Amino acid sequence: MSVTLTITKSKVAILLLSRPEKHNAFNSEVIAELIKNIEYASTLDVRALVFKTEGKHFSAGADLAWMKSMADNNYEENVADSMELARLMNVLANCPHPTVCLVQGAAFGGALGLIACCDIAVATPDAKFCLSEVKLGLIPAVISPYVIRAIGERHARRYFLTAEVFDSEQALSMGLLHAISEDLSLSQAHFIDTILNNGPMAVKNAKSLINEVAGFAIDDSLIRHTAKRIAEIRVSTEGQEGLSAFFEKRKPTWQHDAEQ
Repeated sequence: MSVTLTITKSKVAILLLSRPEKHNAFNSEVIAELIKNIEYASTLDVRALVFKTEGKHFSAGADLAWMKSMADNNYEENVADSMELARLMNVLANCPHPTVCLVQGAAFGGALGLIACCDIAVATPDAKFCLSEVKLGLIPAVISPYVIRAIGERHARRYFLTAEVFDSEQALSMGLLHAISEDLSLSQAHFIDTILNNGPMAVKNAKSLINEVAGFAIDDSLIRHTAKRIAEIRVSTEGQEGLSAFFEKRKPTWQHDAEQ
Protein backbone atom coordinates (compact mmCIF):
# COMPACT_ATOMS: atom_id res chain seq x y z
CA MET A 1 0.00 0.00 0.00
CA SER A 2 1.38 3.39 -1.04
CA VAL A 3 -1.12 5.35 1.05
CA THR A 4 -1.71 5.02 4.79
CA LEU A 5 -4.12 6.77 7.12
CA THR A 6 -3.48 6.98 10.85
CA ILE A 7 -5.44 8.73 13.57
CA THR A 8 -3.63 10.38 16.50
CA LYS A 9 -4.82 10.58 20.10
CA SER A 10 -5.79 14.20 19.41
CA LYS A 11 -8.14 13.04 16.63
CA VAL A 12 -5.96 14.21 13.78
CA ALA A 13 -5.91 12.12 10.60
CA ILE A 14 -2.46 11.74 9.02
CA LEU A 15 -2.59 10.85 5.31
CA LEU A 16 0.80 9.67 4.07
CA LEU A 17 1.77 8.95 0.48
CA SER A 18 4.80 6.67 0.61
CA ARG A 19 6.28 6.03 -2.81
CA PRO A 20 9.71 7.64 -2.47
CA GLU A 21 11.34 5.36 -5.04
CA LYS A 22 9.06 6.99 -7.63
CA HIS A 23 9.32 10.47 -6.08
CA ASN A 24 5.73 9.98 -4.86
CA ALA A 25 4.41 10.17 -8.41
CA PHE A 26 0.81 9.05 -8.70
CA ASN A 27 -0.87 6.56 -10.99
CA SER A 28 -4.38 5.14 -11.12
CA GLU A 29 -3.75 2.89 -8.11
CA VAL A 30 -2.37 5.71 -5.97
CA ILE A 31 -5.24 7.99 -6.98
CA ALA A 32 -7.76 5.32 -6.00
CA GLU A 33 -6.05 4.79 -2.64
CA LEU A 34 -5.99 8.52 -1.92
CA ILE A 35 -9.67 8.90 -2.79
CA LYS A 36 -10.64 5.95 -0.60
CA ASN A 37 -8.69 7.23 2.39
CA ILE A 38 -9.83 10.85 2.09
CA GLU A 39 -13.46 9.79 1.74
CA TYR A 40 -13.08 7.53 4.77
CA ALA A 41 -11.37 10.26 6.81
CA SER A 42 -14.22 12.61 5.88
CA THR A 43 -16.66 10.32 7.71
CA LEU A 44 -14.59 10.16 10.91
CA ASP A 45 -14.87 12.29 14.03
CA VAL A 46 -11.48 13.96 13.60
CA ARG A 47 -10.37 17.56 14.02
CA ALA A 48 -8.04 17.89 11.02
CA LEU A 49 -6.37 16.02 8.18
CA VAL A 50 -2.64 16.34 7.48
CA PHE A 51 -1.47 15.40 3.98
CA LYS A 52 2.23 14.64 3.50
CA THR A 53 4.58 12.38 1.59
CA GLU A 54 7.65 10.34 2.44
CA GLY A 55 11.11 10.91 1.01
CA LYS A 56 13.14 13.70 -0.55
CA HIS A 57 10.38 15.05 -2.80
CA PHE A 58 6.72 15.85 -2.19
CA SER A 59 5.59 14.54 -5.57
CA ALA A 60 6.77 14.48 -9.17
CA GLY A 61 3.15 14.54 -10.33
CA ALA A 62 1.93 11.85 -12.70
CA ASP A 63 3.91 8.62 -12.95
CA LEU A 64 5.68 8.40 -16.32
CA ALA A 65 4.72 4.78 -16.90
CA TRP A 66 1.09 5.66 -16.17
CA MET A 67 1.23 8.59 -18.57
CA LYS A 68 2.69 6.36 -21.27
CA SER A 69 -0.10 3.84 -20.81
CA MET A 70 -2.71 6.60 -21.06
CA ALA A 71 -1.20 7.75 -24.33
CA ASP A 72 -2.10 4.36 -25.77
CA ASN A 73 -5.73 4.67 -24.64
CA ASN A 74 -8.52 6.10 -26.75
CA TYR A 75 -10.35 9.36 -26.02
CA GLU A 76 -13.13 7.81 -23.92
CA GLU A 77 -10.63 5.87 -21.79
CA ASN A 78 -8.59 9.04 -21.24
CA VAL A 79 -11.69 10.93 -20.13
CA ALA A 80 -12.57 8.18 -17.65
CA ASP A 81 -9.00 8.12 -16.34
CA SER A 82 -8.85 11.90 -15.98
CA MET A 83 -12.18 11.92 -14.17
CA GLU A 84 -10.64 9.88 -11.39
CA LEU A 85 -7.92 12.51 -10.91
CA ALA A 86 -10.66 15.15 -10.96
CA ARG A 87 -12.51 13.17 -8.31
CA LEU A 88 -9.38 13.10 -6.13
CA MET A 89 -9.03 16.89 -6.33
CA ASN A 90 -12.71 17.31 -5.55
CA VAL A 91 -12.81 15.05 -2.49
CA LEU A 92 -9.67 16.67 -1.07
CA ALA A 93 -10.92 20.22 -1.72
CA ASN A 94 -14.29 19.37 -0.15
CA CYS A 95 -13.06 17.37 2.83
CA PRO A 96 -15.13 18.71 5.76
CA HIS A 97 -12.12 18.78 8.07
CA PRO A 98 -9.36 21.42 7.99
CA THR A 99 -6.57 20.12 5.75
CA VAL A 100 -2.87 20.87 6.18
CA CYS A 101 -0.37 20.04 3.42
CA LEU A 102 3.37 19.70 4.10
CA VAL A 103 5.68 20.06 1.10
CA GLN A 104 9.35 19.15 0.74
CA GLY A 105 11.64 18.98 -2.28
CA ALA A 106 10.02 19.01 -5.71
CA ALA A 107 6.31 19.45 -6.35
CA PHE A 108 5.60 19.23 -10.07
CA GLY A 109 2.53 18.99 -12.30
CA GLY A 110 -0.52 17.50 -10.61
CA ALA A 111 1.15 17.77 -7.22
CA LEU A 112 0.34 21.48 -7.27
CA GLY A 113 -3.31 20.55 -7.51
CA LEU A 114 -3.06 18.56 -4.28
CA ILE A 115 -1.37 21.51 -2.55
CA ALA A 116 -3.96 23.99 -3.84
CA CYS A 117 -6.82 21.77 -2.67
CA CYS A 118 -5.65 21.91 0.96
CA ASP A 119 -6.70 24.67 3.33
CA ILE A 120 -3.20 25.35 4.66
CA ALA A 121 0.08 24.63 2.86
CA VAL A 122 3.61 24.83 4.24
CA ALA A 123 6.87 24.07 2.41
CA THR A 124 10.56 23.92 3.17
CA PRO A 125 12.74 26.81 1.94
CA ASP A 126 14.38 24.63 -0.73
CA ALA A 127 11.11 23.31 -2.20
CA LYS A 128 10.65 23.75 -5.96
CA PHE A 129 7.40 24.01 -7.89
CA CYS A 130 6.52 23.65 -11.55
CA LEU A 131 3.37 23.46 -13.62
CA SER A 132 5.28 21.36 -16.11
CA GLU A 133 2.50 20.04 -18.35
CA VAL A 134 3.15 22.19 -21.45
CA LYS A 135 6.72 20.87 -21.61
CA LEU A 136 5.13 17.52 -22.46
CA GLY A 137 2.64 19.00 -24.88
CA LEU A 138 -0.13 18.77 -22.29
CA ILE A 139 -2.12 21.21 -20.13
CA PRO A 140 -2.88 21.29 -16.37
CA ALA A 141 -6.58 20.94 -17.08
CA VAL A 142 -7.95 18.92 -14.16
CA ILE A 143 -6.03 20.83 -11.49
CA SER A 144 -6.61 24.23 -13.08
CA PRO A 145 -9.74 25.28 -11.10
CA TYR A 146 -7.97 24.72 -7.80
CA VAL A 147 -4.58 26.15 -8.78
CA ILE A 148 -6.11 29.27 -10.37
CA ARG A 149 -8.26 29.76 -7.28
CA ALA A 150 -5.10 29.60 -5.16
CA ILE A 151 -2.67 31.71 -7.21
CA GLY A 152 -5.02 33.84 -9.31
CA GLU A 153 -5.47 34.16 -13.04
CA ARG A 154 -2.57 36.55 -13.56
CA HIS A 155 0.04 34.21 -12.08
CA ALA A 156 -1.56 31.25 -13.87
CA ARG A 157 -1.08 33.04 -17.18
CA ARG A 158 2.66 33.06 -16.58
CA TYR A 159 3.32 29.66 -15.03
CA PHE A 160 0.80 27.62 -17.02
CA LEU A 161 2.34 28.93 -20.24
CA THR A 162 6.06 28.96 -19.37
CA ALA A 163 6.37 25.88 -17.14
CA GLU A 164 9.06 27.77 -15.25
CA VAL A 165 10.32 26.33 -11.99
CA PHE A 166 9.67 28.63 -9.04
CA ASP A 167 10.76 28.52 -5.41
CA SER A 168 9.02 28.63 -2.04
CA GLU A 169 9.26 32.41 -1.76
CA GLN A 170 7.45 32.84 -5.07
CA ALA A 171 4.89 30.20 -4.12
CA LEU A 172 4.30 32.08 -0.87
CA SER A 173 3.92 35.44 -2.60
CA MET A 174 1.39 33.97 -5.06
CA GLY A 175 -0.75 32.36 -2.37
CA LEU A 176 0.01 28.72 -3.12
CA LEU A 177 1.73 28.50 0.27
CA HIS A 178 0.83 30.03 3.61
CA ALA A 179 4.22 29.59 5.25
CA ILE A 180 7.80 28.47 4.72
CA SER A 181 9.43 26.40 7.42
CA GLU A 182 12.79 24.77 8.07
CA ASP A 183 10.98 22.17 10.19
CA LEU A 184 7.71 20.82 8.77
CA SER A 185 7.04 18.84 11.96
CA LEU A 186 7.07 22.03 14.01
CA SER A 187 4.81 23.74 11.51
CA GLN A 188 2.42 20.80 11.59
CA ALA A 189 2.31 21.01 15.39
CA HIS A 190 1.73 24.76 15.28
CA PHE A 191 -1.21 24.65 12.87
CA ILE A 192 -2.78 21.58 14.45
CA ASP A 193 -2.51 23.02 17.97
CA THR A 194 -4.05 26.26 16.72
CA ILE A 195 -6.95 24.40 15.10
CA LEU A 196 -7.51 22.24 18.19
CA ASN A 197 -7.91 25.38 20.31
CA ASN A 198 -10.94 26.39 18.25
CA GLY A 199 -14.49 25.11 18.37
CA PRO A 200 -14.66 21.83 16.39
CA MET A 201 -18.03 22.53 14.78
CA ALA A 202 -17.19 26.21 14.31
CA VAL A 203 -14.09 25.26 12.31
CA LYS A 204 -16.07 22.94 10.04
CA ASN A 205 -18.81 25.52 9.62
CA ALA A 206 -16.24 28.23 8.87
CA LYS A 207 -14.79 26.03 6.12
CA SER A 208 -18.18 25.36 4.56
CA LEU A 209 -18.99 29.08 4.83
CA ILE A 210 -16.03 29.92 2.60
CA ASN A 211 -17.38 27.66 -0.14
CA GLU A 212 -20.82 29.25 0.18
CA VAL A 213 -19.58 32.85 0.05
CA ALA A 214 -16.42 33.00 -2.08
CA GLY A 215 -17.02 34.19 -5.62
CA PHE A 216 -20.68 35.05 -5.13
CA ALA A 217 -22.22 38.49 -5.47
CA ILE A 218 -22.97 40.26 -2.19
CA ASP A 219 -26.72 40.54 -2.73
CA ASP A 220 -29.74 40.28 -0.44
CA SER A 221 -29.77 36.49 -0.70
CA LEU A 222 -26.15 36.13 0.40
CA ILE A 223 -26.54 38.70 3.17
CA ARG A 224 -29.55 36.85 4.56
CA HIS A 225 -27.75 33.51 4.27
CA THR A 226 -24.77 34.75 6.30
CA ALA A 227 -27.12 36.22 8.93
CA LYS A 228 -28.81 32.83 9.25
CA ARG A 229 -25.46 31.06 9.55
CA ILE A 230 -24.25 33.19 12.48
CA ALA A 231 -27.65 32.93 14.19
CA GLU A 232 -27.53 29.13 13.95
CA ILE A 233 -24.04 29.04 15.47
CA ARG A 234 -24.92 31.46 18.30
CA VAL A 235 -27.77 29.27 19.55
CA SER A 236 -25.87 25.99 19.09
CA THR A 237 -24.44 24.10 22.06
CA GLU A 238 -20.89 24.89 20.99
CA GLY A 239 -21.65 28.54 20.34
CA GLN A 240 -23.29 28.92 23.76
CA GLU A 241 -20.32 27.23 25.43
CA GLY A 242 -17.85 29.47 23.61
CA LEU A 243 -19.64 32.66 24.58
CA SER A 244 -20.12 31.51 28.18
CA ALA A 245 -16.44 30.62 28.49
CA PHE A 246 -15.43 34.02 27.12
CA PHE A 247 -17.58 35.98 29.55
CA GLU A 248 -16.70 33.71 32.47
CA LYS A 249 -12.99 34.06 31.61
CA ARG A 250 -12.37 30.31 31.42
CA LYS A 251 -11.31 27.84 28.75
CA PRO A 252 -14.09 26.31 26.65
CA THR A 253 -14.54 22.55 26.97
CA TRP A 254 -12.94 21.76 23.62
CA GLN A 255 -9.63 23.30 24.74
CA HIS A 256 -9.56 20.87 27.64
CA ASP A 257 -10.19 18.05 25.14
CA ALA A 258 -7.30 19.25 22.96
CA GLU A 259 -4.91 19.12 25.88
CA GLN A 260 -5.67 15.50 26.71
